[in-house]
Amino acid sequence: MQLTKYSFGVGDRFAHQGKAQLMAIKKAKENGVIITPVWNKSFREHQIIKSHPIDTRKEADLAVRALGWNYPYFVDADHVNLNSVDTFIESCDFFTIDVADYIRVDPNEKDLAEFISRNKSFIGELELCDLSIKLIITENKIKEIGKKYLYAIKQAKKIYQRILESKGENNFVVEISMDETEFPQSPLELFLILSAVAEEGIPAQTIAPKFSGRFNKGIDYAGDVQLFKNEFELDLAVLKQAVKLFSLPKNLKLSIHSGSDKFSIYPSIKELVKKYDAGLHIKTAGTTWLEELIGLAAAGGEGLVIAKEIYQKAFDRYDELCGPYKSVIDINLIKLPLPEEVDKWSSDKFSSTLRHDQSCEDYNPHFRQLLHVSYKIAVEFGKRFVDSLQKYEGIIAGNVIDNLYERHIRKIFF
Repeated sequence: MQLTKYSFGVGDRFAHQGKAQLMAIKKAKENGVIITPVWNKSFREHQIIKSHPIDTRKEADLAVRALGWNYPYFVDADHVNLNSVDTFIESCDFFTIDVADYIRVDPNEKDLAEFISRNKSFIGELELCDLSIKLIITENKIKEIGKKYLYAIKQAKKIYQRILESKGENNFVVEISMDETEFPQSPLELFLILSAVAEEGIPAQTIAPKFSGRFNKGIDYAGDVQLFKNEFELDLAVLKQAVKLFSLPKNLKLSIHSGSDKFSIYPSIKELVKKYDAGLHIKTAGTTWLEELIGLAAAGGEGLVIAKEIYQKAFDRYDELCGPYKSVIDINLIKLPLPEEVDKWSSDKFSSTLRHDQSCEDYNPHFRQLLHVSYKIAVEFGKRFVDSLQKYEGIIAGNVIDNLYERHIRKIFF
């Protein structure tokens, strides 16, 4: 299996918006850009929703049949490790192998010595393709990077082997993810990581590095846009060089996780992807759930009541809901409206406060981030919430399509 040049990860907490998401992808195709949809859902999300990977598979298959989509599509086992991968093997054909927990674990001394030996030929200056920048490589640097990342890549190989044994060669796509770490990988680190990935025989088609700045859930990028642009360009150049030098898939491309709503860096991504004629995988997990809430609020009546009740409970359970996501949210409690204030809001006021429109004076990123991580509460509403999604399907679907196509796809790929 092979990813097309552009692919788009769409998360759908409750597996109700598959058709709307695919309609946005189909709209891109009708306007000249083919994008491969990848429905992604993590082990943690399945646990909270009380769903299973087969539910995501069914949603994707149903959407594809309903819309007559005759192009590739995938279901992603998002952020899997050795403890969770088995749950996804039967239903998924895209595996995001997360190595973050294995970084900085000391490798076997023999493995480290072999890593250093294999990469000694690069000692000196390595010129990056299309850039007047050279990586300065020393034996000490190779050793430092090996000590930091080699064990993680060895673990990625174990996970890959587990999948391979069950699914067989060329029957799935592999992504290596190391974005949930404290610091970005340097260009040299990424180069030697890819050297190790190739040596281990992992046919990674995408890699998700860590970039500078904050990639918080559902809101814009927080950081130095020029620094991100520099890092993104260097990473593109590293991938191009690594593909030339190592046994890696020719379509290897960068993946941006928590890429939803990072509007301020979209121009840089668009410019550089075009400059390098590069592929791109980008994930927008979670924004569909927010569009469902916006749709419910906009519908008024019972939809607005449910949206307000979810916020009330989220406000009261702030620590519980935000704890697991503390590395990817920045919420100022003082800037969260009190539930009794929200209870007086109209449909328009609730929707405009939640919708990510920075030109709107009502928009509140703190309110948005709290609700982003509060889907657990909707689960507790059970049938009442699910019935509301079906009742207001038309309004919600319109929001989902507009969000994915107008705010994301069109700004990145057109």
